[in-house]
Amino acid sequence: MNTKTSGKLRPGAPVDLAVQRRGLFKMAGLGVLVCFVGLFAGYLLLPRYFNFPEALTDRFVFWARLQVFLLIWVAVGVGAVSRGRRRSAQDIRGSAYGPPSPRLAIRIAFLQNSLEQALLASGAYLALITVLAAPALSLLVSATVIFGIGRVTFFLGYERGAPGRGFGFVLTVLPTLLGYAWAIFLIVRELWIA
Repeated sequence: MNTKTSGKLRPGAPVDLAVQRRGLFKMAGLGVLVCFVGLFAGYLLLPRYFNFPEALTDRFVFWARLQVFLLIWVAVGVGAVSRGRRRSAQDIRGSAYGPPSPRLAIRIAFLQNSLEQALLASGAYLALITVLAAPALSLLVSATVIFGIGRVTFFLGYERGAPGRGFGFVLTVLPTLLGYAWAIFLIVRELWIA
């Protein structure tokens, strides 16, 4: 199977770095656009239909509940790796007995990346709930939905290399990075004004 016609990369097959990078930047750009549209739409629409907490203790409860929607992707990754091991003669003995099959390696990469991204997002959300209140908390709901879409598209595109992963990766990480930047700005501003 030719990687040019199938779009999928094979282990050990040569990779055209320039093509991969062009595709990555194109898909990452699309991810940035979708991310900003999603955050903006959520900020405008969600407060019309839902009440977001004002009191700090209520905001901590809100944060704790959002964790379910982040960590579910880690659980999905754990389940995917477990199912992959059970269905493969090469993998069923476990990671201590040899390298994973290519199919399982993708699931392991998804699990590892999901764990990293969920941890980073959780920290950003925690910082933000200390400096934001309603209706700005709607952005965290939007970010969480975008995170989920990012995880799905990252996994589905993984076999197509960097361009296949790029869109999902940007959707997953960009709201988190924006969250950290915004939290740092608000914390510094609060300290500066005080």
